[in-house]
Amino acid sequence: MRIFLIGFMGSGKTHWARQLAAQMKIPFYDLDEVISGREGKTVSEIFAQSGEEAFRVKEREVLESLIDENASMVLSCGGGTPCFFNNIERMKKYGVVVWLNTHVEILLSRLMKEKATRPLIKNISDDDMRSYIVRKLNERRMYYEQADVIIDNENSISANEFIQTILHA
Repeated sequence: MRIFLIGFMGSGKTHWARQLAAQMKIPFYDLDEVISGREGKTVSEIFAQSGEEAFRVKEREVLESLIDENASMVLSCGGGTPCFFNNIERMKKYGVVVWLNTHVEILLSRLMKEKATRPLIKNISDDDMRSYIVRKLNERRMYYEQADVIIDNENSISANEFIQTILHA
């Protein structure tokens, strides 16, 4: 079984993907980490040197290769992954897509602490961060809503409940 966790940056995809993979005893991957490893550069360096478009092409290629290489896995996707090319359709075709629909205020709190490590937000002022999150979420919602499973408040459920929600979808 392939499980793809999608959602906005800071929604907890990597945290939950690790737990889910460990519980299910299947491989875990963080898409950004795999891209960085294969490119020998951080995501921030790829963005700075080649731009977002080049990153999105590489992201699609790595997503496709991970699907081809793994009959079972849990993949933590980048926040924009489902929004480019036909990535959301590909993920739905080859696995179960789970959207972590995290509240804006929780995202804001988490992302304010991580700005320096996130290339899409590192230059956004603190005052503009909330409006940026709301705008981007609205742009991406049509992709996120295509998920097979939507988890609206991951903070209010246990790891076991999280896993059972996905497995019984």
